[in-house]
Amino acid sequence: MKILVAIAFILIIASLASALIFLMRDKGQSNRTVYALALRVGLSILLFALLLIAHHLGWIQPTGIVY
Repeated sequence: MKILVAIAFILIIASLASALIFLMRDKGQSNRTVYALALRVGLSILLFALLLIAHHLGWIQPTGIVY
C-alpha cells in the first residue's frame, strides 16, 4: 500500500510539473495546461478515495498520532 501511495504522489507531482512546462512553453495558446491540471485533480481525488477505502477495508491502520 505504501508503494501505491508513493507512486500516486509521484504521478501527481509529475502532472503538476508538466502543467508548468506547458504553461511556460505554450503561453496560453493551448489547453494542455488545463488538461494536465485536471489530471492532477483527478489523481488527487482518486488517491483520497483509495485511502478512504483502504482504511475502511482494514488495509491500513491509524498510527496513533494525536494532535
